[in-house]
Amino acid sequence: MARIRSRFYPSLVASGAIAGLIGAAVPATAASYSIETVASGLEHPWGMAFLPDDDRMLVTERPGRLLLIDRRSGEKQEIEGAPEVDARGQGGLLDVLLHPRFTEDPWVYLTWAGRDDRGLTATYVGRGRLDLEAGELIDFEILFVAGPHVDSRAHYGSRLVFDADEHLFVTVGDRNFKNFGPEHPSQNPGNYIGTTLRLNADGSVPSDNPFVGDPNVRDAIFSYGHRNSQGMTIHPETGELWQNEHGENKGDEVNVIVAGGNFGWPLAHYGHRYGTGIPFATTPHEHPDTIPPVHWWPYEAPENFPPSGFVFYFGEAFPEWQGNALMGNLRHQFLGRFTVDGHDLELSERLLDGQGWRIRDVAVAPENGFVYVLVDARDAPMIRLVPNDERS
Repeated sequence: MARIRSRFYPSLVASGAIAGLIGAAVPATAASYSIETVASGLEHPWGMAFLPDDDRMLVTERPGRLLLIDRRSGEKQEIEGAPEVDARGQGGLLDVLLHPRFTEDPWVYLTWAGRDDRGLTATYVGRGRLDLEAGELIDFEILFVAGPHVDSRAHYGSRLVFDADEHLFVTVGDRNFKNFGPEHPSQNPGNYIGTTLRLNADGSVPSDNPFVGDPNVRDAIFSYGHRNSQGMTIHPETGELWQNEHGENKGDEVNVIVAGGNFGWPLAHYGHRYGTGIPFATTPHEHPDTIPPVHWWPYEAPENFPPSGFVFYFGEAFPEWQGNALMGNLRHQFLGRFTVDGHDLELSERLLDGQGWRIRDVAVAPENGFVYVLVDARDAPMIRLVPNDERS
């Protein structure tokens, strides 16, 4: 369970609503970092990936562009060969990830909102080989379509990570279905809505996935009962798969993913129905058939945490942040720094607070530990946090 200082909201502590409540009370501390603009003029950037042994990185823009950005000069180059996307609503070109052995096998993985011939959409996963000299993705192929296609322009999920065994994990959102009951698609693992997928690097299904052989569950599903996870990362010390997830009118949460787990949405949830403030589900800790979050923001909290990019910090630039978690906050426009003790998280600092930036993604440069951040806006910067004594 997440820790809470009991001097805040004592009645809620006594009633068991113990997680996430002090998040809004944590002030921004005196800055130990400076902010540098890496590139400007980005249009709703969504995901980023560092090229190995290179000063350049790949960045996706939701309207459908894949950019190569020089981290020293800020120069941008569009990479040709990205897939056609459906950029309506929350859709578009979303996450980007490199193959774990990219220097030998230069595959670039992308997720996006794709449309069928009826105009319905789903989360797509594909890959192409990056030809830097030609400035294009070649041999691009669709690896997986997380169907069914539905008439919705929201909640695609769409974060990507590889584990140490080169399994590719993909988050798929609940597509904003509002039938909050057992019939919700996220509670039906016979489809891919509201799930975490586990694939091989070529898009095939690993033979040891938890539901392989179950005729009622799709083989690619690793976990289900999710709403919309837009942050996912592997803990570099434990190897655990962590996700953050958007709630419904608060109820935002952080989960440690378990193979085959049902994470409850929408049967077990701490949020309330939009527009009414009325709870629509039992809380996760009251629902024995689901896995509760390790950290959450209940409806009673003064502020929620609509989350996006998520990474554990083990870089060199900020030694005082070692082992902390960094998570983007969209609505409240800051980068949360959380101390981590096992599965306990506590918000300790609101980085970038007051800048007016919706934080879409966060990543740590492998060569020096500088923190790179994507801002979600029509005319957005990509910025980095550097120690004050290393400002360029």
